[in-house]
Amino acid sequence: MGQFGWNDFLDIVILTVLLYKLIVWTKGTRAYEVIKGVGLLFVCSVLAQFLSLYTISWILSSILQSGSIIIVLFILFTPEIRRVLERLGRSGKAISKLISEAGNMGVEDLIDDLQNTILRLSRRRVGALIVFEQKTGLGEIISTGTAIEGLLSGALIENIFEPNTPLHDGAVICRGPTLVAAACFLPLSEETSVSRELGTRHRAALGVSAVSDAIVLVVSEETGAISRAQDGKLVRYLDNQALHNLLESIFLKQGKPAAQKKGDKR
Repeated sequence: MGQFGWNDFLDIVILTVLLYKLIVWTKGTRAYEVIKGVGLLFVCSVLAQFLSLYTISWILSSILQSGSIIIVLFILFTPEIRRVLERLGRSGKAISKLISEAGNMGVEDLIDDLQNTILRLSRRRVGALIVFEQKTGLGEIISTGTAIEGLLSGALIENIFEPNTPLHDGAVICRGPTLVAAACFLPLSEETSVSRELGTRHRAALGVSAVSDAIVLVVSEETGAISRAQDGKLVRYLDNQALHNLLESIFLKQGKPAAQKKGDKR
């Protein structure tokens, strides 16, 4: 075995930087989840070789070395790959933006504010579709709408879904205390067992919850009923307490330590 030289060190540094940039640029998209999956396969392959599990090692190595996996990635994730290549071609400084914290509004205040707004929309029978992003990034869906990047509040939600306003059609995407985008298009559920009385909003809520871990709130324009979509399943007719509990589960789970201490309802 040869000595570890400066060129080996440079090789490792360049590879590390490239992998880091790839993860940063694809985060929030489907490609990020696939990259994690490929990384897990690589780790399993290394462990299999270390433990002398020859059959498993051969299978995993064949998968990773096969050119077909590269072709599949290029077919599935052409938009993401194009964006990465565009960023590589830019000569300017990379601009990073941190998600803003919830300003002066505490988590409990935000929960109450959103709850009151959703109940008000329900009473007025104003249709609404609110998506709360979880671990799975919704970058592709966000790109279909209009960027907002504003502090999440009941007033902003109510203003967006006011009938006959430019952004009232489609869904809003929320990431923690930030309303990221509005008027976004969601994939419709193809489940044939869905009740025919459900409209496009409910099918869209089911669609996005089936392909991600997002939690979706729907206010029916026809009945004013409030529903929750999660894991491809729909729970309808949420009452005041159920709505409050759901919002708590979303924001206290993501929230700041101080807010969790204050809420301490586990």
